[in-house]
Amino acid sequence: MKLSLNHFSIRTLDLAATKNFYVSLLGLVDGPRPEFPFPGHWLYQGPTDVYTNAAVHIIGIDRNDASGLKQYLGDREESQLTGSGALDHVAFFATDLAGMLDRLTKMGIEARRRDVPGLGLHQLFLDDPNGIVVELNYSFAEKQALGTMSAGA
Repeated sequence: MKLSLNHFSIRTLDLAATKNFYVSLLGLVDGPRPEFPFPGHWLYQGPTDVYTNAAVHIIGIDRNDASGLKQYLGDREESQLTGSGALDHVAFFATDLAGMLDRLTKMGIEARRRDVPGLGLHQLFLDDPNGIVVELNYSFAEKQALGTMSAGA
């Protein structure tokens, strides 16, 4: 059997902030989404005419009428909708570390930075508006090219 990650879904009370995080910061593109009986967005990494490029599915909660969501995906308590729960984090390979650092500064987001020993990766860990940890993995060469940061900084 061969597996590949299709997408991950976020159930959120703040649809706009969650969409903005993944679109403005990570550069995903809001695209077509089936007409589900609840609000949401599908965010794409690649052409939006290929549904398999929808890497992040955002599920909005309509507090005035959550019946469509409850019938389709089931109910969740609002207290369960923060943080990563048992899922520790979601990770992406990325490029353009300098551009991301600039976007983070402009958006007032502080990343936790790490270097992975022996793998040549520089990591940024961020929290999305729901408290889900997002890991961005960059080539260590991109960090070295910046020249001003020390290892593990």
